[in-house]
Amino acid sequence: MLTLDRHTYEAIVTHARRDHPDEACGIVAGSVGSDRPQRFVPMANAERSPTFYRFDPREQLALWREMDDRDEEPVVIYHSHTATEAYPSRTDVKYAAEPGAHYVLVSTRDPQEVEFRSYRITEGVVAEEEVQVVSALP
Repeated sequence: MLTLDRHTYEAIVTHARRDHPDEACGIVAGSVGSDRPQRFVPMANAERSPTFYRFDPREQLALWREMDDRDEEPVVIYHSHTATEAYPSRTDVKYAAEPGAHYVLVSTRDPQEVEFRSYRITEGVVAEEEVQVVSALP
């Protein structure tokens, strides 16, 4: 199960809606081994595409170095789907390289509805998990 505080949940949804019609992307970092999403980091979609996302390589390298320095890891890796449901595409599964991360997808296809789902993706296997939104993490 993924547990997120309300502020982080809303920040992810806001980023997804703001970047629409292009896919939005980013991470939520947390202390190594904690499985606790603490630091929201929106990133630029280097593709600027409504159907594909890719972190800017320089931005990603700088962020991964910063996480190393802070003893953090990507607890959540998120992106949006602009015209389809919040379910990982074949491309999403192919590029899922962090087996310990929660992969969050937000669909922005309906501006009146929030479709926010989380998955574990390990060795090509997709498993949906429950998302719990709390006022604050303990």
